[in-house]
Amino acid sequence: MSAELNQPVPRPGILDIAAYVPGKEHVDGVAKVYKLSSNETPLGPSPKAIEAFKAAASNLEIYPDGQAVALRQAIAGVHGLNPANIICGNGSDELLGLLCHVYLGAGDEAIITEHGFLVYKIQIMGAGATPVTVKETDCTVNVDAIIDAVTPRTKMVFIANPGNPTGTYIPVSEIRRLQATLPKNVILVLDAAYAEYVRKNDYEAGLELVSGNGNVVMTRTFSKVYGLAALRVGWMYAPAAIIDALNRVRGPFNMNAPAIAAGAAAIRDQAFMQQAVAHNLHWLDRLTSVFTELGLKVTPSVTNFILIHFPDQDGKRAADADEFLSSRGYILRAVRGYGFANALRMTVGSEEANLGVIAALKEFMGQA
Repeated sequence: MSAELNQPVPRPGILDIAAYVPGKEHVDGVAKVYKLSSNETPLGPSPKAIEAFKAAASNLEIYPDGQAVALRQAIAGVHGLNPANIICGNGSDELLGLLCHVYLGAGDEAIITEHGFLVYKIQIMGAGATPVTVKETDCTVNVDAIIDAVTPRTKMVFIANPGNPTGTYIPVSEIRRLQATLPKNVILVLDAAYAEYVRKNDYEAGLELVSGNGNVVMTRTFSKVYGLAALRVGWMYAPAAIIDALNRVRGPFNMNAPAIAAGAAAIRDQAFMQQAVAHNLHWLDRLTSVFTELGLKVTPSVTNFILIHFPDQDGKRAADADEFLSSRGYILRAVRGYGFANALRMTVGSEEANLGVIAALKEFMGQA
């Protein structure tokens, strides 16, 4: 008898999935580190969110609200939406997984882009469907490439806008052009995890597109600008029929009570959020300018991170820079898994962290 019959065996395709690897957090032998690998806000969460979290701790014996009503109402109030079209989850990752679980299966295809978020491929393959990867142009989503890849088997298209790890975006006119060409049974997934940071007149996260169409959904997160990464809070705005389908398989208590309370308080504190955005805008421009002056190529970013490309020469490549920076306590994100073998992604950090990376890279590039 074969070994396969003597033990549980995952269904075909599961063991072909490459597990997601998060950014590193520690460096052996280095006491103080600045973690700039996960796009976390250096300002932390709103004090009002912390207060709400602490208040929720006094009722931990009570199950949370399975519908996350307080959080959905807070989101709806800030964005002017109908709370019935909002579903909340354990991070937007859970909602992306539910979407694939409900709408994809064996024989189906879902389109992703060359440098798109790795979780898309994982969830597509986890549902038994086939990911179809299309090329980007200059680290930016190419709508024509997506349109050309659509087949009768296509059931979903994933676009991170802005993109991660590129930091680039495509204007709403391109998103609308894509949506207009897709068959009505194909879901267009707009992942707007970094939308709050974008300050471009031709950008939209996707709210109007969702409101006017039956096959568009938009996901957002509280892990970035709102500083609630530890609590895993995400939400999706979608047509009623899609919300209904996802709620049929969603776990009955998929969000914990402190996360619901903190999330509701965080999104209502828009003044604090704007402070985080202002800090980011200042340092995004400064870091981009300084690194460019050092002779490094920086992909133009509208997010809270930048993609830094290193020279293709001995001792100056991304792996060398990563080792050099790590030894000094500055942890950036290697992005080989995203198709960038010679680049590092840097989160815009605190003033101290940013100045430290600037000094270290000047030394690394021989310009100290």
